[in-house]
Amino acid sequence: MFLAEQAEESASTFQTFDVFMVLFTILIAIGLVRLLLVRPRKNMFAIGFAVVALVIFLIADFKMVSGW
Repeated sequence: MFLAEQAEESASTFQTFDVFMVLFTILIAIGLVRLLLVRPRKNMFAIGFAVVALVIFLIADFKMVSGW
């Protein structure tokens, strides 16, 4: 009985929050592209912050998807 319950729980680790993580990653990537396309003056702090956030979210998404 216990083994059946444990196998049932470990079958899928997909949760609703995973969709939001992917959406936030896409949103950060769009923001980074828009920051890079600004012509007159680029905000280097914002670009750096967006790059770091995007890398963190991409790593989290990779770990999340590999756990499915």
